[in-house]
Amino acid sequence: MRIGEIAALVGLTTRTIRHYHHVGLLPEPERRPNGYRAYSIRDAVLLARVRRLTELGLSLDEVRDVLAEDAGRELAEVLAELDADLARQEADIRERRCRLSALLSEPPDAAGPVSPALAALLARAPRTDSPSAAKDRDYLTLMDATNSGSQEILTLLGTLVADPAVVELYERLDALAEAPADDPRIAPLVADLMAAVPEELFAAIPEDGVVVTGFKEALLAEYAPAQAEVVGRLMEAFMERGRG
Repeated sequence: MRIGEIAALVGLTTRTIRHYHHVGLLPEPERRPNGYRAYSIRDAVLLARVRRLTELGLSLDEVRDVLAEDAGRELAEVLAELDADLARQEADIRERRCRLSALLSEPPDAAGPVSPALAALLARAPRTDSPSAAKDRDYLTLMDATNSGSQEILTLLGTLVADPAVVELYERLDALAEAPADDPRIAPLVADLMAAVPEELFAAIPEDGVVVTGFKEALLAEYAPAQAEVVGRLMEAFMERGRG
């Protein structure tokens, strides 16, 4: 193959291939009597591998190290690895398209595709304009997106959010928006919130907790002083009960 033919085959430009020759990444092939480079199938496989590695974000120096480790391998082995790489990419593309399809099917104001467990939980939650309830939804969405909470916990939370009394608890938390951090309503609200949590949920809490690292502080910063006191005490009591 000539340079234009191999470039078209592997999806690179002739300028890129010449650059690979210049930096020593790709050995110069033998030349025909007319002076043209004569590329082989192995050259095409090597270029395809270089392209794949650079697409993954590796620098040319890193690619050179990988190729050095591949030296001496049989062509069939290299081809099999390339085929496996393509299969992984196909699976990744299918997964991404499924997620994109779910996103496109949602209302314009939706938070994005979520797990089936979280979708079921949110579907059971009573409709409310409570700002505190909105913050909880954001927190659950973050847990779901970062895999910080198990599907079992989300399922158990469905029992809690389906309780009509939860809306009244949210409203009591909202009512503390202008209150100081020593408001007498704080302790009774924490106690009532803890009492509303199903016992099974405490047993499902892992020892390292379910709070995303660094998010606790960010979450508390979203609340007024008295509200932050409630949420902070609730988190501490929740984790202590779970460990017990």
